[in-house]
Amino acid sequence: MQFKSKIIYISILLFFTIPLIRLYGEPLTAQASGHHFPPLMESIQFKKTIEFCGVKIPIEDQDVKERLEKEMLLALWDRAQVILWIKRSARYFPHVEKILKQHGLPLDLKYVPLIESALRPHAGSSKDAMGYWQFLRSTGIKYGLRIDSQVDERRNVFKSTHAACKYLKDLEKQFGSYLLALSAYNMGEYGLNREIEVQENNDFFSLYLPLETQRYAFKIICAKLILENQESYGFFLKTSDLYPSLSFDTIHFKSDFQIPIAAIAKAADIPFKTIKDYNPELRGYYLEKGDFAILIPKGKAKGFKKNFSSQYKNWEKIYKTKFHIVKNGESLSEIAEKYQMSFLYLLKLNNLSVKSMIHPGDRLLIE
Repeated sequence: MQFKSKIIYISILLFFTIPLIRLYGEPLTAQASGHHFPPLMESIQFKKTIEFCGVKIPIEDQDVKERLEKEMLLALWDRAQVILWIKRSARYFPHVEKILKQHGLPLDLKYVPLIESALRPHAGSSKDAMGYWQFLRSTGIKYGLRIDSQVDERRNVFKSTHAACKYLKDLEKQFGSYLLALSAYNMGEYGLNREIEVQENNDFFSLYLPLETQRYAFKIICAKLILENQESYGFFLKTSDLYPSLSFDTIHFKSDFQIPIAAIAKAADIPFKTIKDYNPELRGYYLEKGDFAILIPKGKAKGFKKNFSSQYKNWEKIYKTKFHIVKNGESLSEIAEKYQMSFLYLLKLNNLSVKSMIHPGDRLLIE
Protein backbone atom coordinates (compact mmCIF):
# COMPACT_ATOMS: atom_id res chain seq x y z
CA MET A 1 0.00 0.00 0.00
CA GLN A 2 2.91 2.34 0.80
CA PHE A 3 4.37 1.77 -2.70
CA LYS A 4 1.01 2.56 -4.32
CA SER A 5 0.76 5.76 -2.28
CA LYS A 6 4.13 6.92 -3.64
CA ILE A 7 3.01 6.21 -7.19
CA ILE A 8 -0.16 8.24 -6.64
CA TYR A 9 1.86 11.09 -5.11
CA ILE A 10 4.29 11.19 -8.07
CA SER A 11 1.40 11.10 -10.54
CA ILE A 12 -0.30 14.05 -8.82
CA LEU A 13 3.00 15.97 -8.76
CA LEU A 14 3.53 15.42 -12.49
CA PHE A 15 -0.08 16.35 -13.21
CA PHE A 16 0.43 19.82 -11.73
CA THR A 17 4.10 20.32 -12.73
CA ILE A 18 3.87 19.62 -16.48
CA PRO A 19 1.26 22.36 -17.14
CA LEU A 20 3.47 24.83 -15.23
CA ILE A 21 6.44 23.91 -17.38
CA ARG A 22 4.34 24.44 -20.49
CA LEU A 23 2.91 27.72 -19.21
CA TYR A 24 6.21 29.34 -18.34
CA GLY A 25 8.22 27.64 -21.05
CA GLU A 26 11.00 26.03 -18.95
CA PRO A 27 11.34 24.00 -15.77
CA LEU A 28 12.15 25.81 -12.55
CA THR A 29 15.83 24.81 -12.82
CA ALA A 30 16.08 27.00 -15.92
CA GLN A 31 14.63 29.93 -13.97
CA ALA A 32 17.44 29.52 -11.46
CA SER A 33 20.02 30.09 -14.20
CA GLY A 34 19.22 33.80 -14.20
CA HIS A 35 17.22 33.80 -17.45
CA HIS A 36 13.81 35.41 -17.43
CA PHE A 37 11.00 33.45 -18.99
CA PRO A 38 8.10 35.85 -19.33
CA PRO A 39 4.59 34.71 -18.44
CA LEU A 40 2.38 34.30 -21.48
CA MET A 41 0.37 37.41 -20.59
CA GLU A 42 3.56 39.46 -20.58
CA SER A 43 4.41 38.11 -24.05
CA ILE A 44 1.33 39.70 -25.61
CA GLN A 45 1.86 43.19 -24.28
CA PHE A 46 2.84 44.73 -27.61
CA LYS A 47 4.41 48.03 -26.52
CA LYS A 48 6.39 48.88 -29.65
CA THR A 49 5.30 49.65 -33.20
CA ILE A 50 5.06 46.46 -35.23
CA GLU A 51 5.86 46.58 -38.93
CA PHE A 52 5.90 43.89 -41.58
CA CYS A 53 7.20 44.52 -45.09
CA GLY A 54 7.06 48.25 -44.34
CA VAL A 55 3.40 48.16 -43.24
CA LYS A 56 2.44 49.23 -39.71
CA ILE A 57 0.25 46.64 -38.02
CA PRO A 58 -2.71 48.53 -36.43
CA ILE A 59 -2.78 46.78 -33.05
CA GLU A 60 -4.91 49.63 -31.72
CA ASP A 61 -7.69 47.91 -33.68
CA GLN A 62 -9.18 45.41 -31.23
CA ASP A 63 -9.83 42.77 -33.89
CA VAL A 64 -6.24 42.99 -35.17
CA LYS A 65 -4.89 42.83 -31.62
CA GLU A 66 -6.94 39.72 -30.82
CA ARG A 67 -5.78 37.94 -33.96
CA LEU A 68 -2.14 38.76 -33.25
CA GLU A 69 -2.45 37.70 -29.59
CA LYS A 70 -3.96 34.38 -30.57
CA GLU A 71 -1.13 33.47 -32.96
CA MET A 72 1.53 34.65 -30.52
CA LEU A 73 0.12 32.56 -27.67
CA LEU A 74 -0.18 29.46 -29.87
CA ALA A 75 3.37 29.89 -31.20
CA LEU A 76 4.88 30.34 -27.73
CA TRP A 77 2.95 27.38 -26.37
CA ASP A 78 4.99 25.11 -28.65
CA ARG A 79 8.43 26.15 -27.44
CA ALA A 80 10.10 23.09 -28.93
CA GLN A 81 8.96 24.17 -32.40
CA VAL A 82 10.21 27.73 -31.86
CA ILE A 83 13.62 26.40 -30.80
CA LEU A 84 13.78 24.41 -34.04
CA TRP A 85 12.78 27.56 -35.98
CA ILE A 86 15.69 29.45 -34.43
CA LYS A 87 18.21 26.66 -34.97
CA ARG A 88 17.19 25.99 -38.59
CA SER A 89 16.99 29.68 -39.48
CA ALA A 90 20.73 29.95 -38.85
CA ARG A 91 21.27 27.27 -41.51
CA TYR A 92 19.01 28.65 -44.23
CA PHE A 93 18.27 32.35 -43.66
CA PRO A 94 21.63 33.64 -44.96
CA HIS A 95 20.89 31.99 -48.33
CA VAL A 96 17.20 33.01 -48.39
CA GLU A 97 18.08 36.63 -47.52
CA LYS A 98 20.64 36.77 -50.32
CA ILE A 99 18.05 35.65 -52.87
CA LEU A 100 15.40 38.06 -51.53
CA LYS A 101 17.91 40.91 -51.97
CA GLN A 102 18.63 39.80 -55.54
CA HIS A 103 14.92 40.11 -56.32
CA GLY A 104 14.53 43.40 -54.45
CA LEU A 105 12.04 41.96 -51.96
CA PRO A 106 11.64 42.77 -48.24
CA LEU A 107 13.71 40.54 -45.96
CA ASP A 108 10.62 39.99 -43.80
CA LEU A 109 9.47 37.47 -46.42
CA LYS A 110 12.12 35.04 -45.17
CA TYR A 111 9.63 34.11 -42.43
CA VAL A 112 7.20 32.70 -45.01
CA PRO A 113 9.01 29.33 -45.44
CA LEU A 114 9.44 29.19 -41.66
CA ILE A 115 5.64 29.06 -41.28
CA GLU A 116 5.03 27.08 -44.46
CA SER A 117 7.40 24.19 -43.74
CA ALA A 118 9.41 24.97 -40.59
CA LEU A 119 12.31 25.04 -43.10
CA ARG A 120 12.01 21.32 -43.88
CA PRO A 121 12.65 20.27 -47.50
CA HIS A 122 10.40 17.19 -47.36
CA ALA A 123 7.43 18.87 -45.70
CA GLY A 124 4.23 18.05 -47.56
CA SER A 125 0.55 18.89 -47.22
CA SER A 126 -2.75 17.14 -47.80
CA LYS A 127 -3.11 19.25 -50.95
CA ASP A 128 0.20 17.87 -52.31
CA ALA A 129 2.14 21.06 -51.67
CA MET A 130 5.81 20.29 -51.12
CA GLY A 131 9.11 21.76 -49.98
CA TYR A 132 10.35 24.82 -48.15
CA TRP A 133 7.81 27.20 -49.71
CA GLN A 134 5.03 24.59 -50.09
CA PHE A 135 4.53 24.95 -53.83
CA LEU A 136 1.71 23.10 -55.50
CA ARG A 137 2.94 21.15 -58.51
CA SER A 138 1.16 23.39 -61.04
CA THR A 139 2.45 26.62 -59.49
CA GLY A 140 5.97 25.25 -59.13
CA ILE A 141 6.12 24.28 -62.81
CA LYS A 142 4.65 27.66 -63.80
CA TYR A 143 7.54 29.39 -62.02
CA GLY A 144 10.26 27.26 -63.53
CA LEU A 145 10.71 24.40 -61.07
CA ARG A 146 11.43 20.94 -62.38
CA ILE A 147 9.04 18.41 -60.85
CA ASP A 148 9.10 14.84 -62.17
CA SER A 149 9.97 11.28 -61.15
CA GLN A 150 13.71 12.07 -60.95
CA VAL A 151 13.85 15.60 -59.50
CA ASP A 152 11.55 17.76 -57.36
CA GLU A 153 13.05 21.24 -57.14
CA ARG A 154 10.44 22.37 -54.63
CA ARG A 155 12.79 20.66 -52.15
CA ASN A 156 15.80 22.70 -53.32
CA VAL A 157 16.08 25.77 -51.07
CA PHE A 158 17.83 27.89 -53.71
CA LYS A 159 15.64 27.15 -56.72
CA SER A 160 12.38 27.14 -54.76
CA THR A 161 13.27 30.50 -53.14
CA HIS A 162 13.95 32.05 -56.55
CA ALA A 163 10.59 30.70 -57.75
CA ALA A 164 8.80 32.00 -54.63
CA CYS A 165 10.33 35.45 -55.13
CA LYS A 166 9.00 35.61 -58.70
CA TYR A 167 5.58 34.44 -57.55
CA LEU A 168 5.38 36.92 -54.65
CA LYS A 169 6.51 39.79 -56.90
CA ASP A 170 3.70 38.94 -59.32
CA LEU A 171 1.17 38.77 -56.48
CA GLU A 172 2.30 42.07 -54.95
CA LYS A 173 2.07 43.72 -58.35
CA GLN A 174 -1.44 42.32 -58.83
CA PHE A 175 -2.86 43.17 -55.38
CA GLY A 176 -0.79 46.19 -54.37
CA SER A 177 0.45 45.01 -50.96
CA TYR A 178 2.56 42.22 -49.51
CA LEU A 179 -0.10 41.30 -46.94
CA LEU A 180 -2.62 40.72 -49.72
CA ALA A 181 0.09 38.96 -51.74
CA LEU A 182 0.60 36.56 -48.83
CA SER A 183 -3.15 35.99 -48.60
CA ALA A 184 -3.18 35.10 -52.30
CA TYR A 185 -0.14 32.88 -51.76
CA ASN A 186 -2.14 30.97 -49.18
CA MET A 187 -5.60 30.80 -50.79
CA GLY A 188 -4.84 31.41 -54.47
CA GLU A 189 -5.06 34.64 -56.44
CA TYR A 190 -8.40 33.76 -58.04
CA GLY A 191 -10.05 33.15 -54.67
CA LEU A 192 -8.70 36.40 -53.24
CA ASN A 193 -9.80 38.36 -56.30
CA ARG A 194 -13.30 36.98 -55.91
CA GLU A 195 -13.48 37.98 -52.23
CA ILE A 196 -12.23 41.50 -52.98
CA GLU A 197 -14.83 41.93 -55.71
CA VAL A 198 -17.72 40.53 -53.66
CA GLN A 199 -16.84 42.51 -50.53
CA GLU A 200 -15.84 45.63 -52.50
CA ASN A 201 -12.88 45.97 -50.17
CA ASN A 202 -9.14 45.53 -50.65
CA ASP A 203 -7.97 46.37 -47.12
CA PHE A 204 -6.22 43.30 -45.73
CA PHE A 205 -7.19 43.91 -42.11
CA SER A 206 -10.93 44.20 -42.75
CA LEU A 207 -11.36 41.55 -45.45
CA TYR A 208 -13.34 38.46 -44.48
CA LEU A 209 -11.29 35.53 -45.79
CA PRO A 210 -11.17 31.77 -45.15
CA LEU A 211 -10.13 31.16 -41.54
CA GLU A 212 -6.78 29.63 -42.49
CA THR A 213 -5.94 32.67 -44.62
CA GLN A 214 -7.09 35.08 -41.90
CA ARG A 215 -4.50 33.51 -39.60
CA TYR A 216 -1.73 33.07 -42.16
CA ALA A 217 -0.09 36.53 -42.25
CA PHE A 218 -0.43 36.87 -38.47
CA LYS A 219 1.49 33.63 -37.97
CA ILE A 220 4.30 35.02 -40.12
CA ILE A 221 4.30 38.33 -38.22
CA CYS A 222 4.55 36.46 -34.90
CA ALA A 223 7.46 34.38 -36.20
CA LYS A 224 9.25 37.63 -37.05
CA LEU A 225 8.55 39.12 -33.61
CA ILE A 226 9.83 36.04 -31.79
CA LEU A 227 12.98 35.50 -33.85
CA GLU A 228 13.94 39.18 -33.78
CA ASN A 229 13.35 39.44 -29.99
CA GLN A 230 14.29 35.95 -28.81
CA GLU A 231 15.40 36.76 -25.28
CA SER A 232 12.31 38.89 -24.66
CA TYR A 233 10.26 35.75 -25.26
CA GLY A 234 12.47 33.52 -23.13
CA PHE A 235 14.73 31.92 -25.74
CA PHE A 236 18.41 32.05 -24.83
CA LEU A 237 20.28 30.12 -27.50
CA LYS A 238 24.03 30.49 -27.87
CA THR A 239 25.76 30.56 -31.24
CA SER A 240 26.99 27.03 -30.56
CA ASP A 241 23.36 25.91 -30.15
CA LEU A 242 22.46 26.93 -33.71
CA TYR A 243 22.74 24.71 -36.75
CA PRO A 244 25.69 25.84 -38.89
CA SER A 245 24.92 27.76 -42.07
CA LEU A 246 24.68 25.52 -45.12
CA SER A 247 28.21 25.49 -46.57
CA PHE A 248 29.00 23.53 -49.70
CA ASP A 249 30.99 22.97 -52.87
CA THR A 250 29.23 22.52 -56.20
CA ILE A 251 30.35 19.80 -58.59
CA HIS A 252 29.35 19.76 -62.24
CA PHE A 253 29.42 16.77 -64.54
CA LYS A 254 27.76 15.33 -67.59
CA SER A 255 26.79 11.77 -68.44
CA ASP A 256 25.16 10.09 -71.41
CA PHE A 257 23.42 7.54 -69.20
CA GLN A 258 22.28 7.04 -65.63
CA ILE A 259 24.80 7.17 -62.81
CA PRO A 260 24.26 5.69 -59.33
CA ILE A 261 24.26 8.37 -56.66
CA ALA A 262 26.32 5.96 -54.54
CA ALA A 263 29.20 6.32 -57.03
CA ILE A 264 29.13 10.11 -56.63
CA ALA A 265 29.10 9.76 -52.84
CA LYS A 266 32.03 7.37 -52.94
CA ALA A 267 34.03 9.73 -55.16
CA ALA A 268 33.41 12.57 -52.69
CA ASP A 269 34.23 10.26 -49.76
CA ILE A 270 30.90 10.90 -48.07
CA PRO A 271 27.89 8.68 -47.25
CA PHE A 272 25.02 8.27 -49.70
CA LYS A 273 22.80 9.97 -47.09
CA THR A 274 24.92 13.13 -47.23
CA ILE A 275 24.31 13.50 -50.98
CA LYS A 276 20.58 13.16 -50.33
CA ASP A 277 20.68 15.63 -47.43
CA TYR A 278 22.53 18.26 -49.46
CA ASN A 279 20.39 17.63 -52.55
CA PRO A 280 16.89 16.78 -51.25
CA GLU A 281 15.43 17.45 -54.69
CA LEU A 282 16.97 14.21 -56.01
CA ARG A 283 14.60 11.25 -56.07
CA GLY A 284 15.58 7.60 -56.30
CA TYR A 285 19.07 6.12 -56.46
CA TYR A 286 20.29 7.23 -59.88
CA LEU A 287 20.93 10.45 -61.78
CA GLU A 288 19.49 10.37 -65.25
CA LYS A 289 21.64 11.28 -68.24
CA GLY A 290 22.39 14.95 -68.79
CA ASP A 291 24.12 17.87 -67.07
CA PHE A 292 24.02 18.04 -63.29
CA ALA A 293 25.19 20.33 -60.50
CA ILE A 294 25.39 18.54 -57.16
CA LEU A 295 26.12 20.05 -53.75
CA ILE A 296 28.61 18.33 -51.46
CA PRO A 297 30.07 19.43 -48.09
CA LYS A 298 32.59 22.26 -48.22
CA GLY A 299 36.10 20.95 -48.90
CA LYS A 300 35.00 17.67 -50.46
CA ALA A 301 35.39 18.91 -54.05
CA LYS A 302 39.16 18.55 -53.83
CA GLY A 303 40.14 15.43 -55.72
CA PHE A 304 36.52 14.68 -56.65
CA LYS A 305 37.06 14.84 -60.42
CA LYS A 306 39.90 12.31 -60.33
CA ASN A 307 38.06 10.02 -57.90
CA PHE A 308 34.82 10.23 -59.85
CA SER A 309 36.56 9.42 -63.15
CA SER A 310 37.92 6.26 -61.56
CA GLN A 311 34.56 5.38 -59.99
CA TYR A 312 32.76 6.06 -63.25
CA LYS A 313 35.07 3.77 -65.27
CA ASN A 314 34.72 0.96 -62.74
CA TRP A 315 30.96 1.37 -62.64
CA GLU A 316 30.69 1.46 -66.44
CA LYS A 317 32.85 -1.65 -66.72
CA ILE A 318 30.70 -3.55 -64.23
CA TYR A 319 27.34 -2.36 -65.47
CA LYS A 320 27.77 -1.96 -69.21
CA THR A 321 26.48 -5.50 -69.75
CA LYS A 322 23.45 -4.67 -67.62
CA PHE A 323 22.02 -2.10 -70.00
CA HIS A 324 19.55 -2.46 -72.79
CA ILE A 325 19.79 -0.03 -75.70
CA VAL A 326 16.28 0.85 -76.83
CA LYS A 327 15.59 -0.05 -80.47
CA ASN A 328 13.04 1.52 -82.78
CA GLY A 329 9.51 0.31 -82.03
CA GLU A 330 10.28 -1.25 -78.64
CA SER A 331 8.05 -0.66 -75.63
CA LEU A 332 8.81 -0.86 -71.93
CA SER A 333 6.53 -3.87 -71.47
CA GLU A 334 8.31 -5.72 -74.29
CA ILE A 335 11.72 -4.98 -72.79
CA ALA A 336 10.57 -6.17 -69.36
CA GLU A 337 9.25 -9.40 -70.89
CA LYS A 338 12.50 -9.93 -72.85
CA TYR A 339 14.57 -9.90 -69.66
CA GLN A 340 11.98 -11.82 -67.63
CA MET A 341 11.45 -9.00 -65.16
CA SER A 342 8.31 -7.29 -63.98
CA PHE A 343 7.19 -4.14 -65.77
CA LEU A 344 6.99 -2.22 -62.47
CA TYR A 345 10.51 -3.28 -61.45
CA LEU A 346 11.88 -2.02 -64.77
CA LEU A 347 10.20 1.34 -64.14
CA LYS A 348 11.57 1.57 -60.60
CA LEU A 349 15.08 0.58 -61.66
CA ASN A 350 15.14 3.41 -64.20
CA ASN A 351 13.23 6.06 -62.23
CA LEU A 352 10.41 5.97 -64.78
CA SER A 353 6.64 6.21 -64.44
CA VAL A 354 3.91 4.47 -66.43
CA LYS A 355 3.60 7.68 -68.48
CA SER A 356 7.32 7.90 -69.31
CA MET A 357 8.37 7.86 -72.95
CA ILE A 358 11.43 6.02 -74.25
CA HIS A 359 13.29 6.67 -77.49
CA PRO A 360 15.66 4.69 -79.71
CA GLY A 361 19.19 4.88 -78.30
CA ASP A 362 18.10 5.30 -74.66
CA ARG A 363 19.93 3.11 -72.15
CA LEU A 364 17.83 1.19 -69.64
CA LEU A 365 19.16 -0.67 -66.62
CA ILE A 366 17.86 -4.21 -66.73
CA GLU A 367 19.63 -5.61 -63.62
